[in-house]
Amino acid sequence: MAAKELIGKIIIQENIDTVNENKIPKTFIINVPDPYKNYYGRFTEVEKPNSIIFVTKTPNSFEKILRVTKKINKEHHLKLDGAKCEITIGDRKLNGVRVKGLNRYHEIETIQEYYAKEGYDFAKSEKFENIEALIRINRFFKIEKLAKGIYKSKNDSDVFYVKVPRYMSWEEFKRLTYEVKHNVTDSRYDIAKGIFYTKGGIVEMLRIVKPKATIELLKTIQSKYIERLH
Repeated sequence: MAAKELIGKIIIQENIDTVNENKIPKTFIINVPDPYKNYYGRFTEVEKPNSIIFVTKTPNSFEKILRVTKKINKEHHLKLDGAKCEITIGDRKLNGVRVKGLNRYHEIETIQEYYAKEGYDFAKSEKFENIEALIRINRFFKIEKLAKGIYKSKNDSDVFYVKVPRYMSWEEFKRLTYEVKHNVTDSRYDIAKGIFYTKGGIVEMLRIVKPKATIELLKTIQSKYIERLH
């Protein structure tokens, strides 16, 4: 089945930390943990960043982030993936540039300097550990259809997406996720909610992280949500 590329948004809840070294002094950077770690059970000799957020003083458009990231990649022979994001911590809302594709933590300051030269204004440094946050990320998705309403990521081998019939608030999503995970035989997967923008409008979807997930499991998870959303 041919792959297709879509623009969309993913909403994840993660416990995040600040990056306190290997950065431009007095700037605010967030480290977002790798959801795969809980499911792979394997470690590499050198830990690499999964997802870094440069917190900015002001919002930046998705278009600007894409243009700047493309320019940086071309000039410095990199493969960075830049996206627009919003971080909610309690009643605070922060704006940032989510960057993936770094190989080592010591590369962060150099990458940050590339964005600084393009006019990004970084927020003042903060320091915290293991703080719960809701992160909304605007990004591209490259997917391949597996079955009706079920897709596989072409960029990440263990990431899948399933369509659901309607919008869920974050509180409803959390409640239904608790119910579904207690009504499936295998609950060892990570799940988030999001949307795809298509020609026909917005498509509500769920992102599932599960090594070697079967279509049967994905269909079961999808059907459990559909039952509860009608």
